[in-house]
Formats: sequence, structure tokens, C-alpha cells
Amino acid sequence: MGRAADRRPGGSVLGRQGVVTYLLDTAPFLWAVADPGKLSAVVRKLIESRNHRLFVSVASLWEVVLKARKGLLHLEDPPRWLEAGIGSIEAEVLPIKAAHVYAVGQLPAIHKDPFDRVLLAQAASEGWTLISNDRLVRRYAVPTVW
Repeated sequence: MGRAADRRPGGSVLGRQGVVTYLLDTAPFLWAVADPGKLSAVVRKLIESRNHRLFVSVASLWEVVLKARKGLLHLEDPPRWLEAGIGSIEAEVLPIKAAHVYAVGQLPAIHKDPFDRVLLAQAASEGWTLISNDRLVRRYAVPTVW
């Protein structure tokens, strides 16, 4: 796909200074891979455009594996599905850093879900825009798009 040719083996995008970076919330990540029709038109175009860097957090991967194990998501082989899904949308994986964990403690207590709170802290810490359809997430002072 479009961006793959612009990547170094380590995954960074070459020659694209000023490119906006987005972090996908878990549900939009799942929809981008398995059911793009559930995405807003804006997000669908954004993901298809490839004119940006797109990340999926380790927190989302963790959440998907836990939900699959509980039977809340029906994925035959979650790790394989996640790897293929990340590749299919040409995303990169964002690890959870200590700074992200510390930033969780600075967030107002609007959202109770720990995975969403980590994603918010990551987007805020990195200065990125979070792609989310969650109304509670969009109440934070973190740039979001839907």
C-alpha cells in the first residue's frame, strides 16, 4: 500500500516532516480493519489517505486480547489477527512508556475505562490526535477526530 514504500525497516516514515500523527482508539481500530463502514466518513478518508502516521497502542492490543479471551470478541487467533490488521492499515505500534503512565494520573476523572485513559494519556504525551467515537473521550483537552 501507499506508505510502505516510504518506510525505513524500523517503521518510521521518510521525508515527511510536519505529518500529522494519529492514535486509533480500540473500536475505530477494529472497524478500520474489519468493518470500515462503521467509521465516520472523515476517519475513513483519513485512514485511506496515507498522508500521516497512524498508530495503534499496545493498550488496544491488550484490550482486544482480553475481550477475545472473555468471548466478547470473536477472533480465532487474536495475535495473528492483530498483526495482520495493523499491517492492513499500515499502522505502527505505540508501546506504553513510563511518561504515558504518569500522564494518566494528570487526567481529570471523566472516563473510568483504564484503556481509554491510557490512550488519552498517550495522545496527550505525544502531542498526537486521537481517533475516537467515544463521547467521554472527546470531553478531554486532547485533540480528537471522528
